[in-house]
Amino acid sequence: MKRLTTALTGFLCLLTLGMPAHAQTFPSKPITVVVPAPPGGVVDASGRLLAEAMARQLGQPVVVDNRGGASGNIGYTLLTSYSAFHLGNPSLFPKPGWAQTDFVPVAMAVVATNVIAVHPSIPANTLSELIAYLKSNPDKVSYASQGSGSLAHVGTEIFKSQTLTQMVHVPYRGSGPAIQDMLAGQVQLFITTPPSVMQHIQAGKLKGIAVTGKTRHPGLPQVPTTAEAGLPGFELEGWVALFAPTGTPADALNRLTAAVKASVETPEVVAKAKAAGLEIRFLTAPALQEVVRAETAGWAKTIKGANIVVQ
Repeated sequence: MKRLTTALTGFLCLLTLGMPAHAQTFPSKPITVVVPAPPGGVVDASGRLLAEAMARQLGQPVVVDNRGGASGNIGYTLLTSYSAFHLGNPSLFPKPGWAQTDFVPVAMAVVATNVIAVHPSIPANTLSELIAYLKSNPDKVSYASQGSGSLAHVGTEIFKSQTLTQMVHVPYRGSGPAIQDMLAGQVQLFITTPPSVMQHIQAGKLKGIAVTGKTRHPGLPQVPTTAEAGLPGFELEGWVALFAPTGTPADALNRLTAAVKASVETPEVVAKAKAAGLEIRFLTAPALQEVVRAETAGWAKTIKGANIVVQ
């Protein structure tokens, strides 16, 4: 998480590059999309997906920069942000070096749902059975996450709060080690993206209890959503959205929002997103801003209530 904060802080150093004074000429130079995460994974895949399609829409090269900053010779700089970074870091770090007010939303592009996966040793096949088991066995079940403050960590704490259950958190350095320990029964529950556990659920090595998104996942059609399983108040989706520096001219923002919309509606992008386990979900800048406002408050409440700290 510290690397992510450093990357966002580095991005702020680029704000002086800014947008053009005459937005009607935008874009007249290449665009850099900063991805505050290493190559691979949801954020990088989404950023590259958008960059390729937006370059065609805008008529300018759109370059993905995974290093948290540009080399100084690129005119416009945007940020591809992941919900866990954007929502959680302001509460996880006392002085993160950046603030949400440093950015204005352009558009939401994609979301990645999650699935509640459990080890077969848990005697539950439905969400209601799982909740009943957890209530009867407080702190007897360990749950995995990709690290303190990650989406899985905060999301599972939200789940615990809504279901009045208690579990022990075991943080890992990424999904790979967490899944290996899940398969070995060292931890018994993991809320994670379906592609990382689908093969194990299909092979019977893990059980898929519920998908935490608005719809069922095509790779796990037999697994109900949390709403279908009786817990409509719990959804956990990771979104990826595009942001611009505060002060970007309205005309330029509107052009970028239109480019994102046109990009994610192309059959090629829809197909690539599906292959990567992502769902296209376009939201305009005002709608994205409302999502950020509401979810930031929820994350802050959970982080404070669960005393989540980044170690």
